[in-house]
Amino acid sequence: MNDIAIKVENLNLKYIFINSMGVKKYIANILKKNKSRTKEVLALTGVSFELEKGKTLGIIGSNGSGKSTLLRVLAQLYTPDIGKVALYSESVALLALGTGFQPELTGIENIYLSGLLLGMSKETIDKKINEIVEFSGIGDFVNSPVKTYSSGMKARLGFSIATNIEPDILLIDEILGVGDEAFKKKSNNRIKELIESNKTVVLVSHSVAAIREVCDCVLWLHKGEVVKFGDDVIGITEEYRNCLRNSK
Repeated sequence: MNDIAIKVENLNLKYIFINSMGVKKYIANILKKNKSRTKEVLALTGVSFELEKGKTLGIIGSNGSGKSTLLRVLAQLYTPDIGKVALYSESVALLALGTGFQPELTGIENIYLSGLLLGMSKETIDKKINEIVEFSGIGDFVNSPVKTYSSGMKARLGFSIATNIEPDILLIDEILGVGDEAFKKKSNNRIKELIESNKTVVLVSHSVAAIREVCDCVLWLHKGEVVKFGDDVIGITEEYRNCLRNSK
């Protein structure tokens, strides 16, 4: 197991939705002894794979296929109903739009908060703070509350924090396409630097080009199930593209 960063075995997870209803309908259901107000939806079914340390996994699939859900299971934000997830690492960071920031705090304050939550000392964050701010490119906005940021600014700052803090496993959900071309290039280069330093990356993206550029292997999900998994990145992504074309 020394070479394995992530091991997922027979992962199953379901969402439970509570059906909304008016007072009259709710009372009528009680009188009919029909008390069921929930609906179960399978989000992931039988998902299994292993990822070696220092490798980058791209996760592809149409909307609703379970990509973001799988990332959140890996980040230990969701608990699976069945199956096992083993992470052989000291630290894991999830980078996704709208997650991880306290909106009332400034960018600087959120940098320190994120670092402390990942187990870093204040002294270590002090040494990295200038590089984090510079890489994000948000300038003086770093002293403003995050609630005033655009989604692109949040994504750039979040990416800069997560990659400068350098967790053993970095989970990225659909943010590499955010920002101008210069920032996209910087982001891809930073991912490559992490890979070269033996960090493990899991990347969710709708961009086949991005997957092909930085990933060593790919996992194709459809309706919560694995369609293909392997290191034939070109072959699997091309088959995925053809499937999308044929479904239109």
